[in-house]
This record gives sequence, C-alpha cells and structure tokens, in this order.
Amino acid sequence: MRRALAIVLLVLLATSPTFPVAAVETGPMTPVIVVLEEQADPTALARGTPGRHGRRAAVERGLRARAGAGQKDLLALLRTRRSQGVVSAVTPLWIMNGVAVTAARRVLAELATRPDVREIRPDLTVTAPALARSAAAPAEPGVARVGAPGLWDLGYRGQGVVVAALDTGVDATHPDLAGRFRTGAHSWFDPNGEHPSTPVDVNGHGTAAMGVMVGGDAGGTAVGMAPDARWIAAKIFNDRGVATATGIHLALQWALDPDGDPATPDGADVVNNSWTGAAAGCSPDFQLDLRALRAAGVLPVFAAGNSGPDPGSVRAPAGDPEAFAVGATDAADVLDPSSGRGPSPCPGATAPALTAPGVNVRTTDLYGLYTVASGTSLSAPHVSGALALLLSAYPDLDADRQAAALRGGAADLGGPGFDDDHGAGRLDVLAAYRWLASAPGFTLAATPTSTTAQAGGSASFTAAVGAMNGFTGEVTLSATGLPAGTTAAWTPPRIEGTGESRLTVTVPPETPPGAYPLTITGSSGDVTHSRQVTLVIAAGDHTLAAAPATLSVPRGGSASSVVSVALTSGPGAGVSLSATSLPSNTTVAFSPNPITAPGASHLTIRTTSSTPRGTFTVVVTGTATPLTRRATITLTVR
Repeated sequence: MRRALAIVLLVLLATSPTFPVAAVETGPMTPVIVVLEEQADPTALARGTPGRHGRRAAVERGLRARAGAGQKDLLALLRTRRSQGVVSAVTPLWIMNGVAVTAARRVLAELATRPDVREIRPDLTVTAPALARSAAAPAEPGVARVGAPGLWDLGYRGQGVVVAALDTGVDATHPDLAGRFRTGAHSWFDPNGEHPSTPVDVNGHGTAAMGVMVGGDAGGTAVGMAPDARWIAAKIFNDRGVATATGIHLALQWALDPDGDPATPDGADVVNNSWTGAAAGCSPDFQLDLRALRAAGVLPVFAAGNSGPDPGSVRAPAGDPEAFAVGATDAADVLDPSSGRGPSPCPGATAPALTAPGVNVRTTDLYGLYTVASGTSLSAPHVSGALALLLSAYPDLDADRQAAALRGGAADLGGPGFDDDHGAGRLDVLAAYRWLASAPGFTLAATPTSTTAQAGGSASFTAAVGAMNGFTGEVTLSATGLPAGTTAAWTPPRIEGTGESRLTVTVPPETPPGAYPLTITGSSGDVTHSRQVTLVIAAGDHTLAAAPATLSVPRGGSASSVVSVALTSGPGAGVSLSATSLPSNTTVAFSPNPITAPGASHLTIRTTSSTPRGTFTVVVTGTATPLTRRATITLTVR
C-alpha cells in the first residue's frame, strides 16, 4: 500500500489539502495519528463467540493483542525521540492499532518511511454541532410516532442495556437523567482532562441527545425512548466545543471497555454519535474503530449532519460503510431541508440508513430545564434509544441484525424502497420488533451440555436446528474452544431448514485433563446462534500403594517407604504427592514429586526429639486433577 504523510489539521468546520513532508516549514510540533500496517480483523475475532458480552470481550482481547505486539518497536523509537525533545506526546490506541503522536517535522518524515506504518493522518479537530432551538413549540410527539410506547406496553423499556454518548457531556443533575446514570468509577470519560471525575456539560448538546435516548417524564411528558436503560458518556468536546481525533479514538475504545478489563461486561451496548466531521467526501479516519464496534455487537449510530439539501451532503464518518447514519424528519414525516442526503461518498455504503424525528423535538436541557430543538443530532438518539428497546427484547442481536431490523421495520418515505434522502424510511421501533419476531429464523440446541472423554479418545455432541416462521435456509455449524490438537467433524456439516448433526471430537493422547468450554455455533446469513457445552478430559485413573506400609522410627530418627503409582485406565498423567495426619514436629519429603504414572517416589519421614511417641496413621495422597487416590502408612514413633 502506498504510504503518504498528511500533517494538516481539520480546523473547526474547514479542512485543508494534505501535502508531503518536504513542503512543511520548520515550526511547532504537529499532532498526527500514525496507523500501523498490521491490523486485526475484528469480524474474525468475534466469529463463533456467543452473546453480546462474549463478542465484545473476544474482539477487545484480539485488538489489544495485535496492538501490543505491533506497536512495540514504534513506541520504543518514540520514547527515544521524546527523550531527545522532538516528540511531546504519545498515546497508544488499541481500537485501530495506531498511535497518536505530537512530533517535529523530521520525526514525521522518519515515521513515514517505516515499513510498519501504513499511513499518517492529521489529528483532525471537530466542532460540536449547534442545536437549532425554538422559542416555543408544542411537545414533540416523536417518541410516540416511532412506536416506543408499544414496546413499553410489552415490557421492554431498555432495562439491562447501557447506552453511551460521545458528545459535549451530560448534565447528570437533570431530574430526567440523574437516576439513569450508571454511576461508578468507569461510567464517565473526559479525554481532554477538563472534568475527569464527574459528568459535566457546559454546552447542552449532549444533555439534549441523552434526554431523547433515556430521559424520563419528570417534566410531565416522556421525553426519552428507553427510560429504563442506563447511560454512560464520553465528553469528546472540550469546554470550547472542539474535539480531536485522538480524543475520539480514545472515547470509542473506552465505550467498548470502560474499565480496561475484557473479562468484565461493562461496555456500552449502544453508542450514539450526534456529531459529524466537517469534510465532504469519504474519510477513513474512524473506519477501523467503527469496524471494531460492529464486530463487538455495537451498531455505531451517527447523525447524518445538517448540511442538506444537496445530494451527497452526508458527512463523514456518518457516510462510512460501518456507520448507521440517521436523517431528520418533522412531525408529518417530511424530510428537514438541512438533513444530510446521500448518496454516500464511500464505496459500499448507503447513507442515510433511515430517518427519525428531528424537528422541534422537546428534550432535556441544562439546569433541569427543557428545550425544543431541531437537527439530526436529535434524530440519531431516537434510533439509539430504539436499539436499547430492541436489545431489551433480544439481548444477543449482533450489529448486522440490529441494522436489518431497523431497516426492515422502517415506514417507507419518498419513492418505494430505499432512497438517498430517507434511506429505508422513518424509524418505527415497534415494527422493527415485529420484524424480528416474524422474520424467518432458526433455533439451535446442543446436547449433552457436558460429556467426558479420555485423552486419546473421542466424544460427541448433537446440534439440533429448528425452523421459525417458515425458515428454509442453510445453517452452517462450527465449534470453537477445542483443546489444542483436537479434531472436530460434523456429520453433516450443514443443515437445510431443520435437522440434526453429530459433532465428533477426537482428543490427542497428550491433552491435559480438565474441563474445556466449547461453543457450538450455527450461522445462516446474518443470523447466528450459539450454545455452550463442556468437554471434560478425564485424567488417567491410578492406584496408590506404599511399601513398606508399616514403619517404626525412634524419636530424632527417620524412616522411608516407596510410594508407587499404577495406571488403571487412560494415559499417564502427572500425580502430585502429599502426606497428612503426621505427628507434630515431623517432616516428610517425596523424591521425585510430582511423578508421572506409572512410577514411584521415595518417601522419607523425619522425626525430632520433640516428636511425641505413639502409633499414627499417615495418609499419603496422590492427585491428578480431578482424581485423588490415597494410601496409608502405619507409623510408630518410639
């Protein structure tokens, strides 16, 4: 791939053309994003992993591993250059295997020649969009118009779902938002460091967007789509209303894993982005980040922008193939003139994906007040709130299925079918729910839930596929989590419509004993179901014997016995030896320990002058997890 060095900044709402290093004059250090050549495939990392939280953890672990290995040499160089005073800031990014660097001109030229660097991009800046506020207007019926009360009546109000906003912050004291904040140490992030501990919004834009997503009814009307969801937020815009690419990268990876531990499921299930860049055209700046979010099961929702009505006025990154861009309509389903239009400038992308209410929307404002405002910044959170409702009903929807449901349930506007102004139509979350409930699909069951095999032997599971709503598609089966060297064979490997398939697992003789969680996955198009089963590899059974089994020793003396381990079934395994029920002031030693069955160990028992006299039954234990066997020795201390 051709490597280019772009070191200009996107300042406020304007952008300048890129130019090569040779054209740069000596001056202040320049902030850039260095993108590494080797990038993980997040879709492959998530494949076969069941559940929303499981997908996210698998993606994050893989991305962190790729970045940790790939950035090592580059970070070492940057540490050296920093010590030389030609680099002032270095921020590693794992979500897209890149590094945010602020460096002198000659360092950027050096980085551009490295074979491990794919490209160098400007650390662009974005300004917070302004809300078009109305002096007075009736309460916006948008929440009702898109069908949210119908989901509430079914018992789905966003419970169990965490939504995140990347915005100007949130006024967490607002009565419609305060009780919905998740709280805790990892629910607020300010990459600019201005308000590191407590949610703050000096602008109001983020508070308005959050109100549409999860706001309550403290003001007399229900302003939010998913009032039982919990919110977290990243304040990507500083108090002057400016965000940097570095801050946005950090916020996107924070939304996936706020506490930095892939094992804890604390990431956002929905990520709302009521902002756009200023540049026209297709920009790759955040494409890798959005690709990671989608693979982790998070559909990145973006405002289509307010640069309409010209064709192609949707702005990046809303126009990226991985983004789900939302345009704005009024109470009569008429497209707002300012709403960003397609076609998307990015190959393979369609934007906007659909529209949602975005004209005269009543929502939360600063200081516990309310405002009536317009713009696609209010349309996007209608869709994000809708996703929270759908995920309450269908917790394991992947990002593609979420997008399909939203499009499948949309109320068609404009010409029949998809068009570049309205996308699939206006959001209807109740219809999207019904689409999911009635769309052809399949069920997957796996039996038994646990089975045991000897190392060197085999075991089997059965996967059963059932049809829903007339499903006739082909389901491809796979299994992951197998011990190293294990082979798996499906008979048959694919099922048409309904049926069963037998999975035969053959285990190598050297496989360590233990319980191995396996994931059996069935996939058909964009529908995937997974089930967890357990393969237990039994240790070879053994017997334990001590000879002689009767020992006599004077106080202060020692005696010995040979402990023999004999196999009764299965392969040999390591057996750890121990002895208990000894008299006080007595020690034992096994040589060797552990031993491999079959085998023997020399046991020495040493007494002291303080060891009490008497006859004792010493218990010798041999453990090869999960099996434990015992032998006894009668010890007489004279």
